[in-house]
Amino acid sequence: MNKTELISAIAEKAELTKVDAKRALNAMIETIGEQMAKDEAVSVLGFGTFAVVERPERQGLNPATKQKITIPARKAVRFKVGAGLNEKVK
Repeated sequence: MNKTELISAIAEKAELTKVDAKRALNAMIETIGEQMAKDEAVSVLGFGTFAVVERPERQGLNPATKQKITIPARKAVRFKVGAGLNEKVK
């Protein structure tokens, strides 16, 4: 399912127009992104938790030259599935 299909499904289930469903989905995505940019986790009960984690600097291997390289520390997004969503998948 791509974003357009998701918007159509949301519009149908929530009895909204596709324009309103798209606006709601985009607002949710933007809000989650803004909170994560502030290093804040976002929890949606029954769905899951989006969180920012710190990845430490580490050693890697350049596959082309086989030389050791240093991979710098960075922030990454982590999503932990909620119990409600996990049950639907089983």
